[in-house]
Amino acid sequence: MTGISRRRFLASGAVAAGALASPPRLREALAASARAADGPYGPLGPPDALGLMLPPGFRAREIARCLRPIAGTEYGLPIFPDGQAVFATRDGGWILVTNSESIAATGAGASAIRFDRRAGIVDAYSVLDGTNANCAGGPTPWGTWLSCEEYPGGMVWECDPAGALGARPRPAMGLFVHEAAAVDPGGRRVYMTEDEPDGGFYRFTPASYPNLDAGLLEVAVVGGDGQVSWRALPNPTPTPADTPTRAQLAEMTRFNGGEGIWYAGAFLLFTTKGDGRVWSYDLAGGRIEVLYDAQATPSSLDAVDNITVSAAGEIFVCEDNGNMEVGLITPDRAVSPFMRFTGDAHSISEVCGAVFDPSGTRLYLTSQGAYTPGGLARGPGAVYEVSGPFQRPAPGSPPPIVYGPPAGERAGGGPLGRPRPRVRVAAAGRLRRLGLLRRGITVTLRSRARLAATVSLDSADLLSRPGRGGSSRRPKPVLLARRRVELPVEREITVRLRPSGRGRRLLARRRRSADARIVVSGRDPAGNRVAEVRIVRISR
Repeated sequence: MTGISRRRFLASGAVAAGALASPPRLREALAASARAADGPYGPLGPPDALGLMLPPGFRAREIARCLRPIAGTEYGLPIFPDGQAVFATRDGGWILVTNSESIAATGAGASAIRFDRRAGIVDAYSVLDGTNANCAGGPTPWGTWLSCEEYPGGMVWECDPAGALGARPRPAMGLFVHEAAAVDPGGRRVYMTEDEPDGGFYRFTPASYPNLDAGLLEVAVVGGDGQVSWRALPNPTPTPADTPTRAQLAEMTRFNGGEGIWYAGAFLLFTTKGDGRVWSYDLAGGRIEVLYDAQATPSSLDAVDNITVSAAGEIFVCEDNGNMEVGLITPDRAVSPFMRFTGDAHSISEVCGAVFDPSGTRLYLTSQGAYTPGGLARGPGAVYEVSGPFQRPAPGSPPPIVYGPPAGERAGGGPLGRPRPRVRVAAAGRLRRLGLLRRGITVTLRSRARLAATVSLDSADLLSRPGRGGSSRRPKPVLLARRRVELPVEREITVRLRPSGRGRRLLARRRRSADARIVVSGRDPAGNRVAEVRIVRISR
């Protein structure tokens, strides 16, 4: 296994987000060292009625308290709000998409809140449900939200922020503990982090950009000089009985708890919570460096999580516990707190989902466990909006990156419109538990090319493990059945999957409904990979 030594990168420095605006600022940032300093917005004021400490001139409002109807709507967000993104709409408003880092039984998935051009709430609705531990994710330039499941065997789900198009699973992007994703439109790739102490830094190259149905999944190998090479994963879609993605290549570089990632022009910025670092990856030069190290830079930013960049190139970093702050790293690498959550309402929580509206004057973020019951357990969480005199881009700077319109507002149905799959999967969408135990489930497959494939049935509803910091329990996927098959060209074959072993015993004891998924993963004679997923509801 390859790790990254702290000493190797501390002296090298990295790219401050402000350097993304122009080459002169890039040169300044490379010569600078991160240091604690007074923030550009002034000292934090006393807590407001919501428990938020803000700089002068800033104010906050509560957009949503989870499980309660959002103002003007009948929709309530599921518990534990996490990663977020904003999409500009054609009418001058915007949509805020929010993940739920919970389990399917409590809602989970992703939700959307629609605003008009004056920041008034006009609608709220679900864009993804039936999924588990949706932690962070990332927006795409084609107007979709990539929602990442953070558990072993978790997937990326592509969602329409407008709610007009159905969400689609993207198993070709890997089955692992997904945290966040960011699209590089120039390189036509998606980069992803993994929330494991020995996780990888991944990139996915679609076979037909921007369609994410198929493509090449690779993991980073970092050399002693910070230069990155990429290695293809042997099996991006392992079953629960297979070797996990992060254990398939011994030479891959291990990152300690990958968290948020953000595309910032020529660079990607991402965080690792295990060692308190903010990283910068130069997309053109293929070099990775440490931008900020909490262990080497005494400052109030002592925990890192989700990350975003303002229109002026300032980096805003959410804290997972720590001081419950949003930290700020300026273009000259001065580190300071921008705001802080205080009081009993936020005593068992973490800050998540920092993202700006299209104007760059409103910052949305969540307190994931806000409103703790008696200060003893994590509360359901809440979403906030902070507005005020944020720095604006310097004259002549490139325009800020704005995502939108949503896929559902685009002509032709957008990339979520069902493409012609290379393998078709047909199976019952609902069946009874006893029927599954006695007869199994019949899966019909048809491929456009000869395919060597694995067909598996697993469930994340039968076992769980404790969550982090008092959060809801995390699913532990269980393999129910697996078959290896050879698919001929354009001929249907039928496969019967019968639960066996530990999975069968757990299913036999189950007295409540459960969700399972059929995953078909294969490779054609030319080496191209294909993956498809179907969700099955198992009733009592």
